[in-house]
Amino acid sequence: MLKGGMGNLMKQARQMQDKMAKIQEEMAGRTVEAAAGGGMVKAKANGVGDLVSVSIEKEVVDPEDVEMLEDLVRAACNEAIKKGRDLAAEEMKKITGGMNIPGLM
Repeated sequence: MLKGGMGNLMKQARQMQDKMAKIQEEMAGRTVEAAAGGGMVKAKANGVGDLVSVSIEKEVVDPEDVEMLEDLVRAACNEAIKKGRDLAAEEMKKITGGMNIPGLM
């Protein structure tokens, strides 16, 4: 009886592992966007936390105030990466039933 239960548990663990791998692959193709400076600087990241693109409106480029532009780019990028990671974490929660499994995202 115990042997059958252990086999079933191992099967469920493999299925969960397969689902998690599939979601991780999907997250690489899903993007989120964040903006700073009233939308003048936009950044996109994917669900694995990689920065995909950055766009900057010409009007925000001021050679006399490069620090402001740097701050806007940094803020937009950081927020996009955070959103991407949050998206992946939410998708993983669906599989793990909300359990926090260390090293999973």
